Amino acid sequence: MENNNIQKEVLDKLTKTCVCKVVSRAKVKEAIRNGALSLDEVKKATGAATGCCGGARCVYKIHALIDEYKENGDFK
Repeated sequence: MENNNIQKEVLDKLTKTCVCKVVSRAKVKEAIRNGALSLDEVKKATGAATGCCGGARCVYKIHALIDEYKENGDFK
């Protein structure tokens, strides 16, 4: 189980949620855990969704992470 969590953490650090601003999924999750529970708050905390595409490629991913956190109280 612990090995599984380590693998998820590594993947979160390597996976880019926002390609334009090179923001990792781990950074977005950290911002959400620290209270950024809206798209605007995540944008301010991480810079995600503020790049050249205007969030077209990452907004849905950010919303999905926020929704998951709100439903479960953390991430799976």
